[in-house]
Amino acid sequence: MGGPPGWYPDPQAPHTERWWDGTAWTAHSRAAQAAGGAQGRAQVQSYGPGQSYGPPQPHTVPMQQAGAAGGGGGNRRLMALAAAGVVLVAAVAGGAVLLGRDDGGSTPEAAPSTGAETAPATADPKNSASPSPTDAADATVLEDQLNGITLAIPDGWIRADSSLEEGATIYTDETYDCPAGGSSLCRQARVSSLAANSPSPDATAKTLAEQDVERAADAVYGEDRLGNRPHGGITSHKVLKSQNFAVAGKAGYLVRWQVVTGAGPGGYVQTIAFPSPAGTGALMVVRFAFDADPSAPGLDVMDEIAASIRPVGDTTGGGVGSSIGPG
Repeated sequence: MGGPPGWYPDPQAPHTERWWDGTAWTAHSRAAQAAGGAQGRAQVQSYGPGQSYGPPQPHTVPMQQAGAAGGGGGNRRLMALAAAGVVLVAAVAGGAVLLGRDDGGSTPEAAPSTGAETAPATADPKNSASPSPTDAADATVLEDQLNGITLAIPDGWIRADSSLEEGATIYTDETYDCPAGGSSLCRQARVSSLAANSPSPDATAKTLAEQDVERAADAVYGEDRLGNRPHGGITSHKVLKSQNFAVAGKAGYLVRWQVVTGAGPGGYVQTIAFPSPAGTGALMVVRFAFDADPSAPGLDVMDEIAASIRPVGDTTGGGVGSSIGPG
């Protein structure tokens, strides 16, 4: 049988001690203790080249050696047996103490390892879970990857996170009680980027813009997707602009309405239709809806957002958003 659990000199690593759990050697090791106690001195074993790396054995005095000398052999035998008993008791006591705590005051399972443990790998910045500045969403730009455009987000505006919104949408941060009542989720201005709503095969940017501006007006100031009429519905409208418009490097068309509603100040609605810079270049639209209230963002902000539309990845500004002639 092996010795009791404890720290023993490691026969394969000079100046090192290894933890014996009473049955087998463990992976825990430590530097040899310079001032080892009785347990350490009593259980030292020597292994020569080629000898097995077996369990530690309690150090005992062979009986035949204890009585081999003549004259006083009985006394020497008793003394040898007594000494062996003291050593064995010390070894068992030391092992029992070490079973609960090592010299550092921790349990054997927490003993430091110099061979079996490895240092943590250095984090690979490419696989790091922490987002880099380029991963974080830019608070000043709305990116519509589906349609391949970006546009500026004005100060005080936020991205929409509601599934009720069509396409990629931004709007003013604050809400107010809708003029016709029943909801407190009306906003003073919003802009959405989305694919065209099933245009006919022969649709042009002009015909699409003229058709879509009515849908855009009704979605905000008429009847919303939930069947509510937060502004009391549209009572009339006036066309303020209808013209060719270069946007995201494409020839598009812009139509702007002013709408009068059954409740509240009404608003301004605009649609810009143009071929998407992404994919097959199918027609897409960017919709604008701004309240006509003096406290709402003005038409200059609408123009600035329209002028900021770019293809994804394009940071140049030459001619984008400028008028290219009357309609």
